[in-house]
Amino acid sequence: MKNPLILTFDLGTQSMRGMLVNKQGQIVHIIQHKYETPYYSKNPGWAEQKPEFYFDTLCSISKKLKEKSPNGYEDVIGVTLTTIRDSSVCLDENYEPLRDVILWLDSRETKHVKPFKWWIKIAMKLVGMETTLNKQYKVSVANWIMENEPETWAKTHKFVMLPTYLNYKMTGQLKDCPANMIGHIPFDYKKMNWQTKNNPKRCMCDIPNLKMCELVQTEETIGMITKQMEELSGIPQGLPLISTGSDKGCETLGLSVISEDQAALSFGTTATVQFATKKYFEPKRFLPAYPGVPRGMFNPEIEIFRGYWLISWFKREFAMKECVEAKERGCDPEKILNERLREVPPGCEGLILQPFWTPGVVTPNAKGAIIGFSDVHTRIYLYRAIIEGIGFALMDGMYSMEHRSGQKIKEIYVAGGGSQSDEICQITANMFGLPVIRIQTHEASGLGSSIAGFVAMGEFKSYEEAITHMVHVKDTFQPDMEEHSIYKNLYQYVYKRIYPRLSPLYIKIKHLTRSEV
Repeated sequence: MKNPLILTFDLGTQSMRGMLVNKQGQIVHIIQHKYETPYYSKNPGWAEQKPEFYFDTLCSISKKLKEKSPNGYEDVIGVTLTTIRDSSVCLDENYEPLRDVILWLDSRETKHVKPFKWWIKIAMKLVGMETTLNKQYKVSVANWIMENEPETWAKTHKFVMLPTYLNYKMTGQLKDCPANMIGHIPFDYKKMNWQTKNNPKRCMCDIPNLKMCELVQTEETIGMITKQMEELSGIPQGLPLISTGSDKGCETLGLSVISEDQAALSFGTTATVQFATKKYFEPKRFLPAYPGVPRGMFNPEIEIFRGYWLISWFKREFAMKECVEAKERGCDPEKILNERLREVPPGCEGLILQPFWTPGVVTPNAKGAIIGFSDVHTRIYLYRAIIEGIGFALMDGMYSMEHRSGQKIKEIYVAGGGSQSDEICQITANMFGLPVIRIQTHEASGLGSSIAGFVAMGEFKSYEEAITHMVHVKDTFQPDMEEHSIYKNLYQYVYKRIYPRLSPLYIKIKHLTRSEV
C-alpha cells in the first residue's frame, strides 16, 4: 500500500481520541471527544464509569473519523488501542461486566488487611516497608470487591484491565500484552508474566491466575475486527488489532525515549517521569518497573497522582477572573495563566509547594503542603508554585531513579497538556538544568501506539527506524543555568526536607481528624 495508515484510539481519563497516523508521524485526521461526565462517585474519593461508556464512545468516534477521512478506512492496515492504566473490570462466564469499572484515581480501601505469612510480615517490618505492604493490599480493587461485594466476586470469571475488555469487544479475543498489565494484579513485572503461586508478592493481591487474561507479546495481533464491530464502528472486518501498551508506555515511545540517557516527563492528570532501560530495576524499593512497549524494554516510573490535575483545581478555586477573560478572548484560561508566569521570579520568592494532594504508595500519609507565604504573594505566585512544586517532585523522582540505576539523564522529552506551554517547558528546563525537547505533536500516546502498529505490520524493521521517520523535534528549551542554581539549592535545602519534617504531623492529622485521605 502506497500510503498506509494506522487507526489508533487513545482512551484517557478526561477524553478519548481517534486518529489516523501515517508513516511520517503525521496525524492525518483526528476526532476528540471530551467526556461530559468522566466518572461518577457514589462516595467521596470513589471514581467509577460504565464499561459500555468507553466502548460506545470508541465506536462513535470511529464513525465520525471515517466520515472525516476522504478515503474512509481504505488505507488502514491495522488498529491499535492505548488506554489509562489500573482500571479494572469484573467479567462473568460470558465475559459480560458484573459491575462498573473502578478507575485508577479511585481512592477506596479495604477496612481490613488479610494476615500475611509471619516471615513476610517480619521481613517487611525490618526494612521499614510494613506500612507500604498494608497500603498495597488495601488499595487493591480486587481485595475491596472480595471484602465488600463477595457476591460479585463469586460470579467473577475473569478480572481484567479496561483495555483487555475493549480488546474482547473489538475482536472476540480476551487477550492483552504485558505492557498493559499495570495495576494491582498478581503480575511479575520482571518476568513479564503472571506471578507463580509461591511468589511472596502475591500476598498483596492473590487472584487465581485462571481469572486473568491470556497474554500475548507487544506487536502481536490480538485478533481480527469482527463483523459486529464493523457494524457498530465502521472499522472494516478482518483488520488486525495490534497489541501495544498503556497510555504512559506509548507516550514514552512516542516521545522517542528508548535510550538510557533520555527521560520522558508527562504533564497530565498524573504527572510522571519515566526511563527506558533493558535492565530491570525498581524505581523505589518494592515498586516494580513497568513493561515498556518495545519487547524487552522496561519503563521504571515515579508518578505524582494529582499532577497537572492541580491546574484544574487552581482554575476552579482561584482563577475565575482568567476564566472570564479567556471566554472574551476565545482561548483557554491556562494560556492567560501561563503568560502571567513571567511576572513571578524563579522560586516564587520562597513559596514552595509539595504536590501530594493524593498520597503515594511509599508515602501513604503524605498531604499537600505550601510553605513560605509572605505579604508579597498573590494568586499568580501560587500558580507558579504549583508548576514548580510538580517540577520539584519530578526532579526528586528522576534523581532517585538515576541513583538506583546508575543511569545519567542528558535530555528530557515532554508530553501531556502542560507541555503545550512554552513557559512551563522553559521552567522545566531551568529546574532540571537539562534541555527539554518537544516533538511535533502533543498526541504522543497515540503516536507511540501507531509506531508499534507500523513496526508490527512490517512497515519498519525496528523501533529505531520507525522513530527516525515518525518522531520529529519541534523545539528545544535550553536551561538557564543561573536559574537552575536557584532551583537546585531550593530542592536540596528546602523541598527534600519538607516530607520528612512534616510526615509526623500528617500522621497526627490523620489520627486526630479520623480522615481516610
